[in-house]
Amino acid sequence: MTHFGDFAPLCHQVPSYPWCNLFYRQLQHHNASALTGASANASSAPVGINPECGIELVGHDGSLANIANIIACALSMIVVVLLVIWTSRRRAAVGRVEFRLFLVLYFLTLPFQLLSTGAFLQQGSTALTVITAIHAGLVAATFWALLANAIVSTQVVEDGTLSSIIPFNFFVLAFFVATGYIALDVGFTFTSVFGPSDPSSDLHSTPLFVLTSIWPGAAAIIYFLIMTYVVLGMLNEVRPMWYFVLAAVLFVLSQLDFFLLSKVICRGAAHKVDGSFVATVLETASVTVLYFAWRSITEESWEDDMYYPR
Repeated sequence: MTHFGDFAPLCHQVPSYPWCNLFYRQLQHHNASALTGASANASSAPVGINPECGIELVGHDGSLANIANIIACALSMIVVVLLVIWTSRRRAAVGRVEFRLFLVLYFLTLPFQLLSTGAFLQQGSTALTVITAIHAGLVAATFWALLANAIVSTQVVEDGTLSSIIPFNFFVLAFFVATGYIALDVGFTFTSVFGPSDPSSDLHSTPLFVLTSIWPGAAAIIYFLIMTYVVLGMLNEVRPMWYFVLAAVLFVLSQLDFFLLSKVICRGAAHKVDGSFVATVLETASVTVLYFAWRSITEESWEDDMYYPR
């Protein structure tokens, strides 16, 4: 029976699910006999734990690694760099500094996603475990930054000032450190607090599950609700709301693709690619639409640029 906090179903059924890398390392050192099928040989094992479908390590049996998602991540990084530049030019925009920080954090998740799901590094290796833990920390921090942008939009605190930036960065660091440490402890089992899983086959870690699965979804929902209030309630605008709706739809589609269609694509492509590249494209499209949503409700510049320089 599956319990809350179990990663076993996800690691078995969802190709390229990055947090499985942590449990592979854990099983390798505490119950290696649980690694069977495609996961039995670390030198060729795909991302996942005994996955139904997965992309084998680069170079094994002609594998080109997760080439489709590698390209998607690279292109997404270029898009996000452009968004950061365009955001920086909007000097009078409310929440400019905070939104730029969100974009920077999202940008940082992309190379770590590329490495943790790209089938570049051997399963169970120290490098892959550490990179996956950093990726987990960045994801948790990024969704805090998203939520914080919604809070700033209400003007509870003045954007771009120390009263906004200090708590913003404090919680970014807190989410990154806490999630990263928990992920490292799951993988390396420094202590018995966060691992090993008992029984090991459940791949269980409630804190990791909450921070990497529940928290991102909850933060996205709360963000959407707050922005709905800001746009419809405070600004009395309707048109910008459609941007936020579109961004939400794209995000939901990215998750549906990743968790439901990825295995179908993987099997149809003979284990050469999976649906992770579609999810990456949709997530980046969602972030891009969020930029246009933010742009539609903010001013571009002051009449006199000498005021309130940042």
